[in-house]
Amino acid sequence: MIQLSDHFTYKRLLRYTYPSILMLIFTSIYGIVDGFFISNFVGKTPFAAVNFIMPFLMMLGCAGFMFGTGGSALIAIRMGQGKTEEANELFSLIIYVSAGFGLVLTLLGFVFLRPVAALMGAEGRLLAHCITYGRIVLAALPFLILEFEFQCLFATAGKPKLGLAVTAAAGIVNMALDALFVAVFQWGIEGAAAATAVSQFFGGAIPLLYFGRRNKSLLRLTKCRFDRRALFNTCTNGSSELMTNISMSLVNMLYNIQLMKYVGENGVSAYGVLMYVSLIFQAVFLGYAVGAAPVISYHHGAGNTQECKSLLKKSLVLTVSFSLLMLLAGQTLARPLTLLFVGYDPELMSLTVRAFAIFSFSFLFSGFAIFGSSFFTALGDGLTSALISFLRTLLFQCAAVLLLPLIWGVDGIWCSTVLAEILALIVTVLFLCGKRKKYGY
Repeated sequence: MIQLSDHFTYKRLLRYTYPSILMLIFTSIYGIVDGFFISNFVGKTPFAAVNFIMPFLMMLGCAGFMFGTGGSALIAIRMGQGKTEEANELFSLIIYVSAGFGLVLTLLGFVFLRPVAALMGAEGRLLAHCITYGRIVLAALPFLILEFEFQCLFATAGKPKLGLAVTAAAGIVNMALDALFVAVFQWGIEGAAAATAVSQFFGGAIPLLYFGRRNKSLLRLTKCRFDRRALFNTCTNGSSELMTNISMSLVNMLYNIQLMKYVGENGVSAYGVLMYVSLIFQAVFLGYAVGAAPVISYHHGAGNTQECKSLLKKSLVLTVSFSLLMLLAGQTLARPLTLLFVGYDPELMSLTVRAFAIFSFSFLFSGFAIFGSSFFTALGDGLTSALISFLRTLLFQCAAVLLLPLIWGVDGIWCSTVLAEILALIVTVLFLCGKRKKYGY
């Protein structure tokens, strides 16, 4: 069994992180299955509606990543310092607070769902489908927040494979119910939303039950006092991941607005395909970052600077390898994956294939900023991590998607992410070089 305190070779690092990679890939796949059934069995307008409202729903759910990544690093640092009881208390506090926070966000989501969809330009049938899908999925929002949170915390608890098993189970539930509710019962967009909500319930409730009783992991839910300082540190340390996900949601909304302006509903559908598929590719980078972060945090907490240096070097080498594979896969699979979603509409398919061929070059650069942000979170440097995330996912993306279409039209929209990732890579390299003396890596 691999321990956080071990020396990590390439093989051991991959063995420890692969469950987290597969876990996030699986999460992405069952989201894709949702889109596949809606597009092929319900129609392209409902498919566009889901893609239109999904950024808003994910923006609410991403609080789970803030608590999960920020808490994971601080919990692992305490473990490295030998403070096991404090680690369990912080773990418990994070879970309890995030569950309550999820209920508040659910109520806010119901209030702002229609105004947000209308503000982005949805009207008529598109607006109606947005509201229908959004209200059903919002009912499971507290469990989605817990699911995102536990995806990070399973690795910290020394049980990354169990995290993978839980995520896989939730994914299988979603896929099975999608087939049943949408393809067999023909419940339309309501069926797809119900399948998603039920799977999110499973993804959040099962880990809650596991950690709530005696278990073989390093963590367990216990009684805890309300520690405002620890909670604040968790939120600030995880602010980069919160910023990343909120920014991505806001940027997705901006992309949809631009696409409605330049192409119309077909553009939103094409972008939806890109987002569904890119989730799988990005999941490789995100999964590795989530899996490696507790290891880095542990050794940083234990003062093992040589091991931290080794982990950084190995992680950068692996990121280069993943990036090349992701670009090759993106170029090779552009047409087959597009055919899977929108093969029934030649015009939409042609638009999507071209978009994917351009967009896939972003995979060559995105892994570095994702890991760089996670690396600084793991070191407890939430500010640097947040800056990388803010620049990558919000400032660079917004500037690019507003300016490039003025030069290249709709192709400029597809190029925007590529340019933003290149700029984010440059910023990440500058921060990694500038912080070397401070952290000793």
